[in-house]
Amino acid sequence: MEINANFAEPVQIKTSALDWIPSPMAGVDRRMLDRIGDEVARATSIVRYAEGSAFAEHTHSGGEEFIVLEGVFQDEHGDYPAGTYVRNPVGTHHVPRSDPGCTIFVKLWQFDPADQEQMSLDLNTVELTPDPAHPGVQRVILADRTYEQVALEEWESGAAVAIVDEGGFEVLILSGELSYDGTLYQTHDWLRVPAQMAAHFTVGGTAARVWIKRGHLSEIRVPSQD
Repeated sequence: MEINANFAEPVQIKTSALDWIPSPMAGVDRRMLDRIGDEVARATSIVRYAEGSAFAEHTHSGGEEFIVLEGVFQDEHGDYPAGTYVRNPVGTHHVPRSDPGCTIFVKLWQFDPADQEQMSLDLNTVELTPDPAHPGVQRVILADRTYEQVALEEWESGAAVAIVDEGGFEVLILSGELSYDGTLYQTHDWLRVPAQMAAHFTVGGTAARVWIKRGHLSEIRVPSQD
């Protein structure tokens, strides 16, 4: 399966317009944003767990990172309420579930195997500081690697933000709204911009909080389908 698999092209998705696709596990549905592969896939998705649903135990053979957007995600290691950002490196495993139900944004098969830092952060409490390179932007770096940088940013109301990265970038809107290429995007919408392409955003009437990953689109790791 291939969905938005040409990483040399920009992608903008209003995620609320996508259909929910059932996963192999009852009560767990997905909105697929990009994907190379079938059930073992390099994938970016929004995943919804119904109340009381669970996914089978699995190992992260390509790593996993996710943000809890709504509800409470759970596994044998603990509870992760809305606003939690988690990185599970290559080789980790768990049994995910959600007793109250939840929605998460998740990326699979996108870690360097040498990146073995496992982490969990509450994005509701991290401290942001002004970004001197971008007026109207506050940010905190969540993960800084040779192959990618991940940050939480807050763009003030009315700010004009221009971004270009030699390795491309993607943006998930956590709250607020912004305009790009003449179209308004809102909470949980997702945009991907290829390497070397400049993008110009304008923030709406309220501040926008975004999760942004930079530098990771030049070399694409995919799982073997053998």
